[in-house]
Amino acid sequence: MSRFLSLTVLAGGIALLAGLAFQIVSADAVWSPSYGLAAALLAGSYLLSVFWRHGAAAAFLLLATVHLAAIPLIGHIGHGEGEMGPAYWALLISGWLAAWTSVTRLTTAARAVPPSAKQAINLLIPFVFGVWLILIWEAITRGAGVPQVLLPAPSAVWAKLIASLPILWADFVQTFMKAVIAGYVLGCGIGFGTAILVDRSPFLKRGLMPVGNMVSALPIIGVAPIMVMWFGFDWQSKAAVVVIMTFFPMLVNTLEGLSASSAMQRDLMRTYAASYSQTLLKLRLVEALPFIFNALKINSTLALIGAIVSEFFGTPIVGMGFRISTEVGRMNVDMVWAEIAVAALAGSAFYGSLVLIERTLTFWHPSNR
Repeated sequence: MSRFLSLTVLAGGIALLAGLAFQIVSADAVWSPSYGLAAALLAGSYLLSVFWRHGAAAAFLLLATVHLAAIPLIGHIGHGEGEMGPAYWALLISGWLAAWTSVTRLTTAARAVPPSAKQAINLLIPFVFGVWLILIWEAITRGAGVPQVLLPAPSAVWAKLIASLPILWADFVQTFMKAVIAGYVLGCGIGFGTAILVDRSPFLKRGLMPVGNMVSALPIIGVAPIMVMWFGFDWQSKAAVVVIMTFFPMLVNTLEGLSASSAMQRDLMRTYAASYSQTLLKLRLVEALPFIFNALKINSTLALIGAIVSEFFGTPIVGMGFRISTEVGRMNVDMVWAEIAVAALAGSAFYGSLVLIERTLTFWHPSNR
């Protein structure tokens, strides 16, 4: 680990020196105070990396210095958008390596802090990683002058998102709050109830499982137009597609979970004269919870994908899928990315809330210890 750290510090320092050298010798280099400030802060971060290597305070100070350097690094693009030369790209690589070093130092420091602080650091690390991905995206698209129609900068997507909040909110309500939630609850509920019936009846198990396999293999682009013809253009047809997509994962996972309890555990329940319902509620469903939550998490992403894609085949003039398909045709790619950002945030929040509930209810499972 220490060797790897040394490599990142060494490579980052070389990139910083290369950036300064390019800046001095290149006649085309863009000079600005922000470039000098970013280089000075990065130099300070590497000095910290070398001379103050241990402890949480050193790691946080390094993290703060690197992120302070990122502000003038991005600000420098404004002095020559689309004209950044090797000096700028070397400085950007140096900044990325400095951020990498700071996160690695933070991970090492987390081993020696109290559990509550360790949990906060564990949440901070992916946040920092995501911030730097966005910074690099912004730097490449604006610094290299990438056409907006190919890939807009995050700042342009953010500006479009703020300016289009009413439209995005209406699309979110139509797609997520109506089609996704309704279809998800119905699909998971029907799948769960069917699994209980199938578990009780060997006839259903042999007859229904092949049909379930066939339903799970149906292509969404073939099913969506049919659902539109059956249930109309509004959100009900999208919810029907979501039901089809979420039914089978819940059915299969619940059946697998119901068989997770051991024969010894079931024998013990029989010795207590427990009825079928008592065994089901107090043993088999409890053992099945990790499998059920697996299905819920898988379905949370499937439901959003199914609802958005099904809107491509007919919908009122509102909805995430409708907006994406129409704005792509108008070349308003920043609006498309704004819709994608809203969908990603909604999907992540949905998935994250399920993970929190799962950890609360299945705290006893070995995977959560």
